[in-house]
Amino acid sequence: MECPRDNEKLEKVLFHNVEVDYCSKCLGVWFNKDELRLAKDDKDKDLNWLDVDLWRDKPKFKALKISKFCPVCRVGLLEINYDESKTKVDFCKKCQGVWLDRGEFKQIINYLKNKSDYEILHRYAKNLISEAWEVFSGPEAFRNELEDFLTLLKLFNYKFIVQHPHLNNIINNIET
Repeated sequence: MECPRDNEKLEKVLFHNVEVDYCSKCLGVWFNKDELRLAKDDKDKDLNWLDVDLWRDKPKFKALKISKFCPVCRVGLLEINYDESKTKVDFCKKCQGVWLDRGEFKQIINYLKNKSDYEILHRYAKNLISEAWEVFSGPEAFRNELEDFLTLLKLFNYKFIVQHPHLNNIINNIET
């Protein structure tokens, strides 16, 4: 396979326990379908409940044709805004692979950490209901969705303890 950016031969490497294709010249990474989600989940287990969803907010969705080609299908890639971040990813509509230029994976992880903090503190009930529904409806396997739900419960517990130490002390004193 060739790099979409500079046509160099891509090398197979292990990136956060996912075998991806990597360009040693431009340092870009090709993720086949679902590999970006798997790498994100391995990088930070506390982010596994946040799905990598390029299409979630359809009114804000923008895709531009660019002059890069999919290393798998050789069709033109589309440049897509990653959620509400400033990061733009290159996406193949045929095989659903994603090309990230150097540093974009880190930008996505940082964005998701900030988003996770906000979502847990400000939209906890909505997210908990959504994750509970996904346990039975997907898009991931039952076990993965259940792990996502339990992670969200754990994170809220941690945030609650930090934000309300006096309540935590009261709860701990009740248990003894």
